[in-house]
Amino acid sequence: MEERNLYIKGAALVDPEKERIYPADILIENGRISRILTCPGECPAGVPVFNGEGLMAAPGLADTHVHFRDPGFLYKEDINTGAAAAKKGGFTQIVLMANTAPCVDHKEVLGYILEKGRGTGIHIHSCANVSKQMKGRELTDMEELARAGAVGFTDDGIPLLDQELVKEAMVRAGKLKKPISFHEEDPLLITNNGIHAGEASKFYGIGGSPREAEISLVERDLRLAEGTGAEVVIQHISTREGVELIRQAKKKGIRVHGEATPHHFTLTQQAVIEKGTLAKMNPPLREEEDRLAIIQGIVDGTIDLIATDHAPHSREEKMQEIGKAPSGIIGLETALSLGIRELVAKGYLTLPGLIWRMSTAPCKLYGLDGGTLSEGGAADLVLFDPGEQWIVGEFVSKSANSPFIGEKMPGVVYATVCGGKIVYQKGGKNE
Repeated sequence: MEERNLYIKGAALVDPEKERIYPADILIENGRISRILTCPGECPAGVPVFNGEGLMAAPGLADTHVHFRDPGFLYKEDINTGAAAAKKGGFTQIVLMANTAPCVDHKEVLGYILEKGRGTGIHIHSCANVSKQMKGRELTDMEELARAGAVGFTDDGIPLLDQELVKEAMVRAGKLKKPISFHEEDPLLITNNGIHAGEASKFYGIGGSPREAEISLVERDLRLAEGTGAEVVIQHISTREGVELIRQAKKKGIRVHGEATPHHFTLTQQAVIEKGTLAKMNPPLREEEDRLAIIQGIVDGTIDLIATDHAPHSREEKMQEIGKAPSGIIGLETALSLGIRELVAKGYLTLPGLIWRMSTAPCKLYGLDGGTLSEGGAADLVLFDPGEQWIVGEFVSKSANSPFIGEKMPGVVYATVCGGKIVYQKGGKNE
C-alpha cells in the first residue's frame, strides 16, 4: 500500500466540532492524521513539508449533491473532470446523483461509477435510484444497491408523485440506514420550469414555476416521513415556506435534513433577468424574502447541509432561448468562496460553522470517513486563504455555466489533501 506522509506546518486549524480556530502543525502518516501539534513541532526525517503559514486548514469539504454526467453525457462532464473541479474547490468527498444514462437503478452502473471514481484521488460515492428507470412506478432493489455500495437513494431531477411508493421507499431506506433525498417540484403546477413564477416569468413572458410546486411536495413528504425511521433530505430548498415546514418537522422529531445551495442563498430571480439561462435552475431562484429565509434556516440549523447541485451543461445548450435551455449551474469551484462571502463575511456564520455545514454534517449523515481534524482521523484537508480575492473565470470543469463569471470573491484554495496526498495545489500539478 502506498504510504502517504506529510507535515503541514504553521497553518491555523479550523475545528468545526469545537467551533474554534487555533494554530497547529499536522503530522500525517500512512494517510491518517498522526499528531496535531499546538506547539511548533519538528518534522520527522524524510517527510515532505507543506508550508501552511497564513492559511487555514479545515476538513476536506463534502458535497452530497453532485452531477458528473457519467455515464451518458460526457460532453458536459465526466468523473475525472468533475473530480478535478472538486479538488480545486477543496472537496475530498463527493456524493453523485443517480440521473445518468443509464441511470443508477442496478448494480452494474453503480459499479462502473465507483470503480472509475477510485482513480480520481478523492472519495467518489454515489446514490442509487429510488425507482426503476426513474419512472416513479416501481422501486429498485434498494437492498442489493446498498450492498453494492450506494450511500443513499434519490431520483433527483424527477419528483416522485406516487405517495405509496414514496412511503415504502422511506421505510426501506430507514431499515438500510441510508439517507433518501427528494427533489420537491410538482410538475402538475409548473408551466415552464427553471424560472420563478413572478417578476422573472413576467419578464420572459412565460408561465414559470410557482412556489406552491415546492411547498406542496415538501409538506407531503414530511407528513409521509413521520414514523418511517428514514433520514429524509429535502434537496435544494428555494422557498421560505419550505424552510418553515422543515423547521416545524424537526421540532416534531421527524428525521429530516434541509439542503441549501450557494446560489439559492446568494441570488434571487433578478439574476435570471440579468444573466438569462446562466441563472436558470430547478428549483428556480425566487424572491429576496426566500433568500433571507434560507440563510436564517442555515443559521438556526433548520438547513444543516450546504451542497452545490453541480450541474454542468454545454455552452451550446445554455445559449438556447430561455424556455428551451436546460436548468442548472456548476458550483464546485465557487462554493467555498460564496459561503465565505455571503455567510461568514456578513456575520451569519463563523468559519467553523460554515465548515460544519460543508463538511462535518454531510459526512455524518452519509457515514463518510471525514469531516473532522483529529488524531487518528482521515487526512483529508483543504488549505485556503479566506481573505485572498480571486476572479471567477476559467474553470477546471468541462462546462462553464455559471452566473458568477467575472465576479471577485474571497477564499483561495491553495491545496487539497486526500488520504495524506496533495491532490491539488495552486499553481502546481493537479493530480
